[in-house]
Amino acid sequence: MKTFQFNSSKIILGLFLLGIMNSCSDFLEEDPQNQVATSNYYTNAQDALSAVNSIYGYLGSYNAGNTAGVYHSTFWVSMGLASDELRNNQLGTPQFDQLANFSHNAENAALLEIWQIHYKTIYLANIAIERIPLIEMDETLRERYVNESKFLRGLLYFNLVRMFGEVPLVISEDSPLNPEVATVAQIYDQIIQDLTDAKNLPKDGEIQQGRATSGAAKALLAKVYLSTQDYELASQEALEVINQHPYSLWEEFSDNFKIANRGQNESIFSVGFGNGGGAISFWEVGQFNVRLLPSILSSQAGITNAQGWQYATDDLYDSFVDEDERRDATFLTGFVANDGSNVNLDRVWIDKYWDRDAEPTAGDSFQNFPVLRLSEVFLVYSEAQARLGNFDDANRYLNMVRERASLGEVSASNMDSFIDLLLEERRREFVAEGKRWFDLTRLGRLEEAVLEAKGVSVASYHYLFPIPQRERDVNPNLPQNSGY
Repeated sequence: MKTFQFNSSKIILGLFLLGIMNSCSDFLEEDPQNQVATSNYYTNAQDALSAVNSIYGYLGSYNAGNTAGVYHSTFWVSMGLASDELRNNQLGTPQFDQLANFSHNAENAALLEIWQIHYKTIYLANIAIERIPLIEMDETLRERYVNESKFLRGLLYFNLVRMFGEVPLVISEDSPLNPEVATVAQIYDQIIQDLTDAKNLPKDGEIQQGRATSGAAKALLAKVYLSTQDYELASQEALEVINQHPYSLWEEFSDNFKIANRGQNESIFSVGFGNGGGAISFWEVGQFNVRLLPSILSSQAGITNAQGWQYATDDLYDSFVDEDERRDATFLTGFVANDGSNVNLDRVWIDKYWDRDAEPTAGDSFQNFPVLRLSEVFLVYSEAQARLGNFDDANRYLNMVRERASLGEVSASNMDSFIDLLLEERRREFVAEGKRWFDLTRLGRLEEAVLEAKGVSVASYHYLFPIPQRERDVNPNLPQNSGY
């Protein structure tokens, strides 16, 4: 293969060309042997497909140097640590210790990684959005590929704007070398525009599993409108998803995390992991079990590569009542060793991602990471209705999620009591799904929650993360968030 020398504006394009992949089994199937040069690229439908698949690839796998994919581990782990959800147990990771005890600053390596992989992936989306329309191919397919890319770009900017506030809004392949930040309102306008276009995508079941759908666009839009306090539109988008076939709640909460159920029923959008049966080495397996299962399982229960790098706070575990079926489906507090003895653990570990039937030795996992589940859409609709004063509907959809967990009905008649119920329900429903910091900051409860769970004082400036200093050193147009 010829060697190409890219200028600075093409570095990520080069990474993209090296990262063209096709998927594992039925999830984004691709041909990993395909290698293309820039001189003859973006000329046919296969090039367009590869361009879009490269964006999906950056959601999960290790792609460049030591930077993991968006949802591989650092992002969701950081959102759990910087809240009342997780504690860090991984040696040699001061970036995670700092997030867990709120001593992080602009030098934090985890935040830098999150920033960089988001913008790398956004750049790939920009390439696809700009170049695919120039390809002579089936018009319907061409529009679909562009709208998939817009959905992914909207998702990534939604993460960034909530984490960092004002950030550069780069929506073109040919962006300024040192872009200035956009206002939060401008970023949300772009997210809404991208996701509105993405609503034209096929429905779930009419497109290959693992790809963005109209339902995913509507579900994400509902969350975006909730964040921008447009509760009428949040309700509208959420209700369309709730009423859309084939979405439905699994009968049991644990069904969400069975590998045989990937992409079905409650799953609206998820990120898949695997290695294509060994055919591709750059599509990484998931680290859920590696990170969340205690290392003692490896020495006493025949489990592979359990490291126990992060674990649950006692406060999180204690928030579950005995009747809540999610507790046993989420946490590990003891196990039976190889010699038949019962071992009680001194910490609360998370085993919700461990499908014992499909992956009996745990370790590296082919489990999906759940970005959007139907239960969250129920709770988005519930909150939006409460904000509009419709507490009957708000309580009804909140109780649907509780009923699945074998809990009795609750009822709120004012916003303060409803938010208390909602936050607790979201906390128990989405353990280690990368949502807790976002929930606490959006609803203004970060300080009290972290103090109660960890005894750590949180400042008001922790409602945003610092802009990574390394990025500010490169781009003098990047300001710093207050407090850092």
